[in-house]
Amino acid sequence: MTTDPTLTRTRPGRNRRRRNRVGRGLQYLALAGYLVFLAFPLVWLVSTSFKPPRELVKLHPTLIPDHPTLANFVQAFTEQELGRAAWNSLQVSLASAVITVLIATPASYALARFRTRLGTVALGWVLLSQLFPFVLLIIPIFLVLRQVGLANTHAGLVLIYVVWALPFALWMLQGFVRNIPRELEEAASVDGATRLQTLRRVIFPLLTPGLVATALFAFISAWNEFFFALVLIKTPELATLPVALARFVGIEGTARLGPLAAGSLLATLPSLVFFAFMQRRLASGSLAGAVKG
Repeated sequence: MTTDPTLTRTRPGRNRRRRNRVGRGLQYLALAGYLVFLAFPLVWLVSTSFKPPRELVKLHPTLIPDHPTLANFVQAFTEQELGRAAWNSLQVSLASAVITVLIATPASYALARFRTRLGTVALGWVLLSQLFPFVLLIIPIFLVLRQVGLANTHAGLVLIYVVWALPFALWMLQGFVRNIPRELEEAASVDGATRLQTLRRVIFPLLTPGLVATALFAFISAWNEFFFALVLIKTPELATLPVALARFVGIEGTARLGPLAAGSLLATLPSLVFFAFMQRRLASGSLAGAVKG
């Protein structure tokens, strides 16, 4: 008895396609579970911010409030002046992001393109500086800022955030620079472009994703930072948003969950808006500079 050779060829193909569909389905299932895991804290935060005090102390809380209210948002704004604190955080975060990008861009290009012993030592120091804990640095930082008259000022806070974000920004950006082929710069120089023109027309457009990622990192780090702002800023009118939100927690550790959740929800919105605005630029510079060069 002979077997049809076409059957022996089609059966492995069907089995392979079936395995691929099962594997793809498991991947989608794992991705959906991961998204639910990430979204659940934000969903619960939204639910808590709209709950009245009675529902916050229920033994079996529900996800959807039975009697939603806006009283938590009103209380959060009237008691702690979250609007002013959010404006302070926005100014400090934007200034930190812009200054970090302006300093890290030429420095990362020099570290990536001019490989010297000094550059290797500098990269090692960049990594080593990330190991220092906040507690060891806060006292000397406060003393230095007080000597130069920048304690209890937003300028001093911006300076600290820029210095703290620069090591990681340099390390990240120099990786983007190394991924840009040197042949593009050589082709631009053959066409008569100067070093500055090459940087402006070839390198910077290709660095757009890295610059956006660096700006996002610096902005979110400054927006969410609490420890330095708590120690360095003493005037209530200059307090940033994380410090203002901490005032909803009492001395004994008891927290007013409603206003705290409402304020925390409002505190997440600028980061989401900034990310939504900037993420469009992540892929826009992938090959733009190669065409211009």
